[in-house]
Amino acid sequence: MSGDIRSYRGIEPRFGEHVYIDPSAVIVGDVEIGEHSSVWPLVAARGDVNHIRIGKRTNIQDNCTIHVSRVSDRNPEGHPVHIGDEVTVGHQVMLHGCKIGSRVLIGMGAVIMDGVVVEDDVIIGAGSLIPPGKVLRSGYLYVGSPVKELRRLSQQELDFLPESAANYVELKDDYGLNVSPV
Repeated sequence: MSGDIRSYRGIEPRFGEHVYIDPSAVIVGDVEIGEHSSVWPLVAARGDVNHIRIGKRTNIQDNCTIHVSRVSDRNPEGHPVHIGDEVTVGHQVMLHGCKIGSRVLIGMGAVIMDGVVVEDDVIIGAGSLIPPGKVLRSGYLYVGSPVKELRRLSQQELDFLPESAANYVELKDDYGLNVSPV
């Protein structure tokens, strides 16, 4: 098995078939990664005080951080991280306690905070800050810090979202599979 794969309180990360985890990535605890997904250099995904779920054909690019918020009296469910299918998470993105739909492209350096919900078929511009609790509606481009809805996505942009994910499925296959399903 490649990458630094660690249990936390007896919970091991779990992987679907044909998943690529770069040797420098760190995956800890209650993390599930769906088939044909990829986790690239220097990613940290820490499912310690809550869980992380990453869908199929999703790519988490270099230097991303994925973390969660714990369960508390104020927040009985905490904030896990859920990432849908065919999502492209650009370099140096920070995802903390948020829900990302399917066919989403998150631009480099974006920060998505606790309680954010990103619906399906969304593009988030590089460097955007999505503050806690915000909902990004399906079919739109969002940019800025704090993020603002800019415009509806074109059909060409909507068609590109699964294509972006497919490009990373092909790339991870070039690198070779290195994680067995658990």
